[in-house]
Amino acid sequence: TTKTTVTGVEMFRKLLDEGRAGENVGALLRGTKREEIERGQVLAKPGTITPHTDFESEVYVLSKEEGGRHTPFFKGYRPQFYFRTTDVTGTI
Repeated sequence: TTKTTVTGVEMFRKLLDEGRAGENVGALLRGTKREEIERGQVLAKPGTITPHTDFESEVYVLSKEEGGRHTPFFKGYRPQFYFRTTDVTGTI
Protein backbone atom coordinates (compact mmCIF):
# COMPACT_ATOMS: atom_id res chain seq x y z
CA THR A 1 0.00 0.00 0.00
CA THR A 2 1.27 3.43 -0.96
CA LYS A 3 -0.22 6.85 -0.30
CA THR A 4 -0.09 9.45 -3.07
CA THR A 5 -2.05 12.36 -4.54
CA VAL A 6 -3.57 12.42 -8.02
CA THR A 7 -2.45 15.65 -9.70
CA GLY A 8 -4.11 15.01 -13.07
CA VAL A 9 -6.36 12.61 -14.98
CA GLU A 10 -6.05 11.87 -18.72
CA MET A 11 -7.93 9.80 -21.30
CA PHE A 12 -6.53 9.47 -24.83
CA ARG A 13 -4.06 12.30 -24.09
CA LYS A 14 -6.81 14.74 -23.08
CA LEU A 15 -6.89 16.20 -19.57
CA LEU A 16 -10.07 15.48 -17.63
CA ASP A 17 -11.60 16.87 -14.46
CA GLU A 18 -12.40 13.36 -13.23
CA GLY A 19 -12.29 9.65 -14.00
CA ARG A 20 -15.24 7.36 -13.31
CA ALA A 21 -15.50 3.74 -12.23
CA GLY A 22 -14.87 1.38 -15.13
CA GLU A 23 -13.04 3.92 -17.30
CA ASN A 24 -9.44 3.38 -18.37
CA VAL A 25 -7.63 6.60 -17.54
CA GLY A 26 -4.10 7.75 -16.93
CA ALA A 27 -3.54 9.15 -13.44
CA LEU A 28 -0.64 11.49 -12.74
CA LEU A 29 0.58 10.56 -9.25
CA ARG A 30 2.68 12.90 -7.12
CA GLY A 31 5.97 11.38 -5.91
CA THR A 32 5.37 8.00 -7.58
CA LYS A 33 7.81 6.64 -10.15
CA ARG A 34 6.63 4.71 -13.21
CA GLU A 35 8.72 1.69 -12.07
CA GLU A 36 6.69 1.51 -8.83
CA ILE A 37 3.44 0.84 -10.73
CA GLU A 38 2.42 -2.63 -11.98
CA ARG A 39 -0.39 -3.66 -14.28
CA GLY A 40 -3.55 -4.51 -12.35
CA GLN A 41 -2.88 -2.33 -9.32
CA VAL A 42 -5.85 -0.44 -7.87
CA LEU A 43 -6.12 3.27 -7.18
CA ALA A 44 -8.65 3.82 -4.38
CA LYS A 45 -9.49 6.10 -1.49
CA PRO A 46 -7.95 4.74 1.76
CA GLY A 47 -10.30 2.40 3.64
CA THR A 48 -12.71 1.84 0.72
CA ILE A 49 -11.47 -1.59 -0.42
CA THR A 50 -10.15 -4.76 1.19
CA PRO A 51 -7.20 -6.30 -0.68
CA HIS A 52 -7.06 -10.11 -0.97
CA THR A 53 -4.20 -12.49 -1.70
CA ASP A 54 -6.18 -15.78 -1.71
CA PHE A 55 -9.41 -16.97 -3.24
CA GLU A 56 -11.15 -20.24 -4.09
CA SER A 57 -13.08 -20.75 -7.28
CA GLU A 58 -14.88 -23.27 -9.45
CA VAL A 59 -13.42 -23.33 -12.95
CA TYR A 60 -15.04 -24.82 -16.05
CA VAL A 61 -12.39 -26.12 -18.45
CA LEU A 62 -13.39 -26.38 -22.11
CA SER A 63 -13.05 -29.84 -23.63
CA LYS A 64 -11.03 -30.50 -26.78
CA GLU A 65 -14.27 -30.49 -28.79
CA GLU A 66 -15.20 -27.08 -27.35
CA GLY A 67 -11.85 -25.63 -28.40
CA GLY A 68 -10.16 -26.16 -25.03
CA ARG A 69 -7.34 -28.31 -23.69
CA HIS A 70 -6.02 -31.28 -25.66
CA THR A 71 -4.06 -32.73 -22.70
CA PRO A 72 -4.92 -33.36 -19.02
CA PHE A 73 -3.69 -31.28 -16.10
CA PHE A 74 -0.55 -32.77 -14.58
CA LYS A 75 0.50 -32.57 -10.92
CA GLY A 76 1.96 -29.18 -10.11
CA TYR A 77 0.24 -27.41 -13.04
CA ARG A 78 0.00 -23.66 -12.33
CA PRO A 79 -2.45 -21.90 -14.66
CA GLN A 80 -2.81 -18.15 -15.20
CA PHE A 81 -6.14 -16.59 -14.25
CA TYR A 82 -7.01 -13.22 -15.82
CA PHE A 83 -9.14 -10.54 -14.14
CA ARG A 84 -9.71 -7.38 -16.16
CA THR A 85 -6.19 -5.88 -16.26
CA THR A 86 -4.22 -8.32 -14.13
CA ASP A 87 -3.30 -11.99 -14.08
CA VAL A 88 -2.64 -14.33 -11.15
CA THR A 89 -0.81 -17.65 -11.08
CA GLY A 90 -3.02 -20.29 -9.47
CA THR A 91 -2.83 -23.90 -8.35
CA ILE A 92 -5.16 -26.80 -9.14
